[in-house]
Amino acid sequence: MDKQTEIELQAAAFRRLQKHLMEDRTDVQNIDMMNLAGFCRNCLSRWYQEAANEKGIKMGKDEARQIFYGMTMDEWKANYQTDASPEKQAAFKVAFEENVGKKD
Repeated sequence: MDKQTEIELQAAAFRRLQKHLMEDRTDVQNIDMMNLAGFCRNCLSRWYQEAANEKGIKMGKDEARQIFYGMTMDEWKANYQTDASPEKQAAFKVAFEENVGKKD
């Protein structure tokens, strides 16, 4: 397979993952994804931001999230985010530190 085809297939798979998370499975909470898989929608938007920055495209966290989510974080939270139990919040702290790093 040539490199351009590989890139196009990877991009298509990413778009399908994004659609799945943003349209098909809005019921799946970010905290559950992070606790189980070590990444969530916010991680995907951060990776998008990092890729843009590596290409010399200035992009901040909020802009990347709005591009990935297709809405602001406030809109996402109001429409889809539910309260997390203390147990899930504790597990998230561990998962975040292990997979993303310590919060500033």
